[in-house]
Amino acid sequence: METILSSKTKTVIIGSDRPFTIIGERINPTGRKLLAQEMAAGDFSRVEKDALAQVEAGAHVLDVNAGIPLIDEPAVLAQTIQLVQSLVDLPICIDSSIIEALKQGLAVVEGKALVNSVTGENESMEAVFPLVKKYGAAVIGISNDEDGVSQDPDVRFAVAKKIVERVMDYGIAKEDVIIDPLIMPIGAVPQSGREFFKLLYRIQTELGVNTTGGASNISFGLPNRQGINAHFIAAAIANGMTSAITNPCEESVRMAIRAGDLLAGHDENCMTWIKANRKPGEGRRRRRTTE
Repeated sequence: METILSSKTKTVIIGSDRPFTIIGERINPTGRKLLAQEMAAGDFSRVEKDALAQVEAGAHVLDVNAGIPLIDEPAVLAQTIQLVQSLVDLPICIDSSIIEALKQGLAVVEGKALVNSVTGENESMEAVFPLVKKYGAAVIGISNDEDGVSQDPDVRFAVAKKIVERVMDYGIAKEDVIIDPLIMPIGAVPQSGREFFKLLYRIQTELGVNTTGGASNISFGLPNRQGINAHFIAAAIANGMTSAITNPCEESVRMAIRAGDLLAGHDENCMTWIKANRKPGEGRRRRRTTE
C-alpha cells in the first residue's frame, strides 16, 4: 500500500510501513485574511516565506490553495504552484474544488502531484478522475457525497469504498487514492475521535489504501487547539493514519509525529527521535586521558 508522489527530482512515498507523511497546509488563504489580500494583489512574499518555513520544519509535500473570492483562481493557482516549485523541491498537493483550476495547476506541475480533492458525488468523480488519469496524478477522496457529510461512520466508509471502486473504472491504480474519512470536530461530535480511528482501521484493512485528513478539524471551537491537534495526530498514527494536512511549523505537531512514528515502529533505531531531542554533545564518549 504505497502512494508515490514526486517533484522534479524528489520522490515521496506514503505507506503504512513508512514514516508519517506531512502535507504542509500553510499556503492556503482560507481563514488567513492578510495572505488572501496579498495574493489577490499579486504579492507572494508570504507564500515564499511559508513554503521555505514548512520545508525547514520537515514537510514532505506542500498543499497549494488559491481559493480567494473574486480572483482568477485558475491563473493564480498555477502561478503560485510555479513559484513554490522554483523555491523548494517537494511534491505539490493541488488544493481546489474548481475544475479549471485543477486543470491549470496540473498542467504546470513538475512531477507527480496529489489532487485535493474528489468527493463521492458522481459529478465530482466524473470531472476529477479523467484529469487525474490524464496527468498521472494521485488523488484525495473525501467521504461525502450528494447527501452531504454523514455523522454515521458506516456511511462515510461506504462513500470511501465507492470512491476506491470508481477510481479503478477510470484506469487509475488503487494505490493512487488516499482517503480522507473526514475528521469531525470533537466539540460537536464527542465520539468523533474514536469513530475516526475505527474508520482508519477499516480503510486500511478492507480497502487497502492510504489515509489523510485535515488534522486541525478535530479541535475546532475548543481552547488550546495545538495541544489537541498534536495528541490527535499521535493517536491517529497509532491507528494507521499515513499522512495528514497539517502545520509542520508547530513544534507540538512535529513532536507528536516523531513520537507517533517512534511508537509505531517507523523510526529505525530511534534515530529521528534521538536527533531531534539529544542535546549538542550529549551521548558522545569522552576521551580518556592518562597522566
